[in-house]
Amino acid sequence: MTSASIRILLFGATGTIGRAVLAELQTRNCDVTAVLRTTNVTDASSVLRDGFRNERFDAVISCLASRTGLAADAWAIDHQAHVNILKAAQLTETSHFILLSAICVQKPKLAFQHAKLAFEAELTKSGLTYSIVRPTAYFKSLSGQVARVKAGKPFLLFGDGTLTSCKPISDTDLARYIVNCLDDATKHNAILPVGGPGPALTPRQQGEHLFAMLEQAPRFRQVPVALMDAIIATLSVGGRIIPPLADKAELARIGRYYATESMLVWDTARNRYDADATPSFGHDRLQDYHAKLLTGEATLALGDHAVF
Repeated sequence: MTSASIRILLFGATGTIGRAVLAELQTRNCDVTAVLRTTNVTDASSVLRDGFRNERFDAVISCLASRTGLAADAWAIDHQAHVNILKAAQLTETSHFILLSAICVQKPKLAFQHAKLAFEAELTKSGLTYSIVRPTAYFKSLSGQVARVKAGKPFLLFGDGTLTSCKPISDTDLARYIVNCLDDATKHNAILPVGGPGPALTPRQQGEHLFAMLEQAPRFRQVPVALMDAIIATLSVGGRIIPPLADKAELARIGRYYATESMLVWDTARNRYDADATPSFGHDRLQDYHAKLLTGEATLALGDHAVF
């Protein structure tokens, strides 16, 4: 159990995972300071003055992430803002940096992945104790079709729905894992992929579970990946003339990535994703969360997490 005497500085406390981490720290009676939006994280002086307040903390936890994943946003937040936090941590002699990253950086093809990796590299050579947490898919990002299926519509699949799989992890379980990094020496100076409990699930299996809960025969509609490629190509060409279309092309590329790449540990030697090598943690299951959405016990605000 984390000692209440440990001073924690938390960035990104207003986001989905950040709120869960804040709640977990409070449950453990930690001395936690949450940095508010009034701090300009892209301004190094503001981070030091308004975030750290020139004080020393035992650890900093960052759950910050770019909202869109577009290049300018990614390099401003996923990289530069974190560089500013790291430098402030060094100046104040804060000894431990816990970073919420993402498992998809293993195979970087997108701007936000390269931005995250660039900061990870700076953190690992900084001299601070680091814990880089790379979770698999969040419940929120896998729940956008619950309402449409409940409304009697088919579950949409890319390809046949078996192109990818993941070990979904809940906000609460991920928050507990992140906070555990404070005391668990095996999580120090380590890159930590983590998924939720149970076997990896394909999108088709997720849809089948939904229909089973509704006691309906499964109904699927397949979206060819080639259609996404055509959309990306069209937007990319148009983006040379109309700049906003370039951003739409990048968003389409992000969607395609998640539609075709599993959120599991990548085995470079075997050139494949490995569900067995992806650590499992926690107790919450995606199916149980979907059941709560269907009954109205839980609500969902997708925002930038929406795919369909």
